Amino acid sequence: MTYREPWSKKHKRVTANTPFNLSNSFAEPLTSDELIRLSLERGDKDIVEQYQHHILTYTPNGGSLDLREEIAGLYGPAIGPENIVVFPGAQVALQTAANAIVDENCHSIVFTPAYQSVQQAPLHAGSEITKIRLDPESGWQIDPDQVEAAIKPNTKYMVFNEPFNPAGTLMSHKSQACLKDIAEKNGIYILSDEVYRLLEHDEKDRLPAMADFYDKGISAVTLSKPWGGCGITIGWLAMQDLDLKQKIIDTMYFATACPSRASEIQAIMTLRASDYILERNLKIIRHNVALLDQFVEKYREFFEWVRPVAGAIAYMKFKGPLSSEELGEQLAEHGISIKPAYVFSDEKLYTDYFRIGYGEAIMPKALDALIRFVEDHQKEWRSQLS
Repeated sequence: MTYREPWSKKHKRVTANTPFNLSNSFAEPLTSDELIRLSLERGDKDIVEQYQHHILTYTPNGGSLDLREEIAGLYGPAIGPENIVVFPGAQVALQTAANAIVDENCHSIVFTPAYQSVQQAPLHAGSEITKIRLDPESGWQIDPDQVEAAIKPNTKYMVFNEPFNPAGTLMSHKSQACLKDIAEKNGIYILSDEVYRLLEHDEKDRLPAMADFYDKGISAVTLSKPWGGCGITIGWLAMQDLDLKQKIIDTMYFATACPSRASEIQAIMTLRASDYILERNLKIIRHNVALLDQFVEKYREFFEWVRPVAGAIAYMKFKGPLSSEELGEQLAEHGISIKPAYVFSDEKLYTDYFRIGYGEAIMPKALDALIRFVEDHQKEWRSQLS
């Protein structure tokens, strides 16, 4: 693999030290003290003892059994601990899966705009890729007919993320079933980046996990998004195909093979407190989405969106006289960070869109700063548009 500069590198440089953060994509962050308190309140003293006194030896490649058992509880009967591979976060999981599945003789299907790792992991693994563009006019929905038309004789892999980052939208159950049927007919693996699954704003919209839904399906998950466990740095892949699981573990020997035991134990604490944490985080998210509803309505002259239904992120269109890159630079000068379109595509694609995050309890303060900026600049914008 040749060197490729991260698309978000410029964003991180431009927004360094901005006090009002609308860039973050995770739910309300956890603290170590909070995890310990929640464990003790439910009488789980043993896990706290393990955390305080665990031995600093290597963990097994692919994660320890006790953590894999906890993770398997999130899935249906087709997924047990033997179907889980644990990683130090989801980034390395995406690349490891691609390296295990594809090579220079393969073709993969990806979608744009999207997080860079979701789009480019197959490319980095040597695969030819076809990018299918998603658009706001269709609600950022994947069109199964476009997918079918993109398939080649050597198509082996399809990667998407649902709920969708950057827009917070969600495909229909019918679309998911169509994509599974297309993949099944053509022997294609599907990796679904499901890092925002369990943060559906209405639970009835939740899709089945791809690992449950399709025998060649892979679900990629991280503690960072629904649970706010960013610093725990634990992610995983779930899959039914045990031969593929072994290939992924073999591939891990050339990457980061062993997660930290301290992180594993914190992950167990988090998953055992899942009901409380998810309820708390969804309450924050619903409150903040309501504030964004008011913002979009009040300033509809300059902003519009496909309203998000899941996760802690939305893709917003700026209808003023600036690209999202220019808007982002001006906002950064006023201490406010957003994520412009260039973070989600290496093409000139929807350059007037930017991602906004709303998963944290502190988000309303950042939104207030954005409102002050809009109030100060709207007269100038109108004059430039007229």
